[in-house]
Amino acid sequence: MTAPSLIPSQTDSALTPNVAAAHDKILIVDFGSQVTQLIARRVREEGVYSEIVPFNKAEAAFALMKPKAVILSGGPASVLDADAPSAPMSILTAGVPVLGICYGEQTMARQLGGTVEAGHHREFGRAAIEITDDCALFDGVWEKGGTYDVWMSHGDRVTKLPEGFRAVAKAPGSPISVIADDVRKFYAMQFHPEVVHTPDGAKLIRNFVRKVAGLTGDWTMRAFREEAIEKIRAQVGTGKVICGLSGGVDSAVAAVLIHEAIGDQLTCVFVDHGMLRLNEAATVVDLFRHHYNIPLVHVDAAKQFLGELAGVSDPEHKRKIIGRLFIDVFDAEAKKIAALGGGSADYLAQGTLYPDVIESVSFTGGPSVTIKSHHNVGGLPARMNMKLVEPLRELFKDEVRKLGYELGLPEVFVGRHPFPGPGLAIRCPGEITSEKLDILRNADAVYIDQIRKAGLYDDIWQAFAVLLPVKTVGVMGDGRTYEYVVGLRAVTSTDGMTADFYAFDMKFLGATATRIINEVKGVNRVVYDITSKPPGTIEWE
Repeated sequence: MTAPSLIPSQTDSALTPNVAAAHDKILIVDFGSQVTQLIARRVREEGVYSEIVPFNKAEAAFALMKPKAVILSGGPASVLDADAPSAPMSILTAGVPVLGICYGEQTMARQLGGTVEAGHHREFGRAAIEITDDCALFDGVWEKGGTYDVWMSHGDRVTKLPEGFRAVAKAPGSPISVIADDVRKFYAMQFHPEVVHTPDGAKLIRNFVRKVAGLTGDWTMRAFREEAIEKIRAQVGTGKVICGLSGGVDSAVAAVLIHEAIGDQLTCVFVDHGMLRLNEAATVVDLFRHHYNIPLVHVDAAKQFLGELAGVSDPEHKRKIIGRLFIDVFDAEAKKIAALGGGSADYLAQGTLYPDVIESVSFTGGPSVTIKSHHNVGGLPARMNMKLVEPLRELFKDEVRKLGYELGLPEVFVGRHPFPGPGLAIRCPGEITSEKLDILRNADAVYIDQIRKAGLYDDIWQAFAVLLPVKTVGVMGDGRTYEYVVGLRAVTSTDGMTADFYAFDMKFLGATATRIINEVKGVNRVVYDITSKPPGTIEWE
């Protein structure tokens, strides 16, 4: 579980020196694509550090970051619009390799003297492209004359090449699908190589990173761990740090990393808001107090949270209440710690991740602020007078897991399915009550136990139960019942951006439904959600 961040980061990560300063880097210029994060992930999978910046801040970021290569992302705009975003010309004349993807191809071609036209033949979804010539991107992946599956998403298309470029692939809806300028090391493609729907896409990005840009890959979790520890020590000095601990992957890894850096200068505050999974509070306390011997304050604030959530049904309102109360409770505990002689804390630590940093700011007018509302609700009150320590703010979730293993955290924490900051509140649509939470908590525990016993837990990216806000009439034994319906959700995902339902067999679903109905009082019907999710949240609400 990721605790609701007390405040979004107050600095622009793309314009702030980071622990990757000594490593080779690739800058990703974001034009608003929903899957831009996947580009960064694919680059980091090659051991190369990457950062995403909005197009309107790319010039300053490029000058500060000094990347060895640049990737231009896709986006929803048309390059033919009067106010269409563009790449800084200073990047295109800097002499570094550049890869354009979808909108990135179109703006590169147009800015360098080519022609882009609208209409003709739109392509959205799977398409087949034919390789018409060799190029460095295709080396060892695609052969001239071959036809390969890709994922398209465009209306405009390049119709005339800029000087110095040649076309190396074509598709029915885009005769100029991939372009190459081998002298300047400029390459661009109309399709999206970063998504799993382009089977060889990761290999194409690898060729750009390794063979075109010539980067060897020195971005490892061991290196990150060593550099992050030094950065924490330099930032904190002899100051005291309080960490908002939830016990989930993000905050657990952040806490252990900070403790390794500064020892007992760190105190963790675990706010139990009453919406955790079964026995989760006891597990968290045991791990941090007894296994790691990290100073921990356990705050049972369930009555306060549930009291203020009483009668609230709107999911966004629930998130905001939880975020505000988390700040209030945390602030009160920090003052208690100081009053007991521990001294006022100078720093607040939290498990902010790179997706939180990106999505808490709407780069191009998209919906990202709403999506991550529980991460930036309320702000940090000035009365707290603390500075932020966010050692994971440059990492994606999979990188945090790798760091967790590097730090020696047990599998029970590192390998757990993601759990939302608001906890069970958003898996209980409608008004929240203690009774409904108990039903949901127990049903979820049975469901996860069934998955583990079937050996399926690691095959599933996320699984959880939902208590639907409806009751149905049923017959159990010789009596009629009027009880709740539980929905079950399980998805597969490689990136957390898109998800597809897990195809359980009917025997498993039948046995699981029977167990839940028999063992969880208050449930008389179980349903399974088989919807897929496009980019965006994969939660129920």
